Amino acid sequence: MAGAVGHDPYEETEDQLALRELARSVAIRVVEPSAAQGDQTGEPPLAAAQAMAQADLLRVTIGEEWGGFGYGDVEASIVLEEIARADVSTAIWCQLTFNGPPRGIEHLGPPAMKERWLPAVASGEALLSIGITEPDAGSAVQDMRTSLTDTGNGTYLLNGYKNYSTLGHAAHGILVWCRWPGGSGARGIGAVLIEMDRPGVALTGVHHSMGVHAATEAEIAFEDVQIAADDVLIAGQPEDTSAFKLLLSHLNHERCGNASMCIGAAQGSLEYATRYLNERVIGGRALADLQGLQWKLAEMAIELDGARLLLRRAVHLAGAGGTPPAMETAMAKTAANRAAKHVCDEAIQLLGGYGYSREYPVERVYRDIRGLCIGAGTIEAQLNYIGSNVARGRTSNSPGWIPQNFT
Repeated sequence: MAGAVGHDPYEETEDQLALRELARSVAIRVVEPSAAQGDQTGEPPLAAAQAMAQADLLRVTIGEEWGGFGYGDVEASIVLEEIARADVSTAIWCQLTFNGPPRGIEHLGPPAMKERWLPAVASGEALLSIGITEPDAGSAVQDMRTSLTDTGNGTYLLNGYKNYSTLGHAAHGILVWCRWPGGSGARGIGAVLIEMDRPGVALTGVHHSMGVHAATEAEIAFEDVQIAADDVLIAGQPEDTSAFKLLLSHLNHERCGNASMCIGAAQGSLEYATRYLNERVIGGRALADLQGLQWKLAEMAIELDGARLLLRRAVHLAGAGGTPPAMETAMAKTAANRAAKHVCDEAIQLLGGYGYSREYPVERVYRDIRGLCIGAGTIEAQLNYIGSNVARGRTSNSPGWIPQNFT
């Protein structure tokens, strides 16, 4: 019987394979050896970030005009997967660079903002955090209170408070979602970008979370921070929600990055558990020979590759310079989050008591990916979006769906 002779629609190009190999080599050589220490100390992964910058990995999604390679979501996903296989905290540094504020700056920002930040981000000289979440505005981000006051001379004053600003304590600047004068609800929400050392910006705390200790979130207060025209990424329109919707659409890049990190981290845990089962011998037999444990590996592999295929579809549909579609992105993130939880939990189980020990990496990986199931939109928020659309006949781009409209 002949083997498979078809074509994988998501087969990686030579350049993409080379990028994967480069990211994997940096992950093995630099990222993985320092992962446990970062987890223990909570120190940001500065040495790993420097190594990635020296390997030009932080240039992936920045436009060529600004010193980057101008790649898209596919390439960003490849690098994030490989770095997260070694350490999720370090991958989050890449995530902020690939799918965080720099994307919005390049697509929407004024020339001065691009010149100020994009070359520095591409070279690794600058890191940008993002401030969206507030104590009373999490998934319901439209309830945010951080706002601008018009000074009457063409500038604004920014006042408010953001928590869960990833790596805000290590960042050089922060993109702040805020409300323009006269807006309410989703109307009037836009975004400004400011330096972390600007007068009126104060780091008020750092979260001590279950995981991602080396890339934890900061709490940041803004008191009468001067905002000029060149600081405005996109102005909120008090009479409509257009700016808010545009900002939300950019989160699809972040969600695909989140899914990529989950898949990479889970892949690393699956491979570690597989090695352990082959090396661990009881009663003269390797644990890998036991059918019951093989079934566990099978379930883990099936779920992981299923999520990977959904992610590949989403990032390929983005195209050059585009944005991953919302439905496919929500499906990919949900599948990747669930797969990571299952795979990483089973990896701990397969190692037994060793899996529960901090001397082995799988327990750290589980703690790290658990936060990814909340960030960038919870699994439940994704299910709300998917379910509400399917109920109205709005589905993914798959031709298997019969078009219906119940609106």
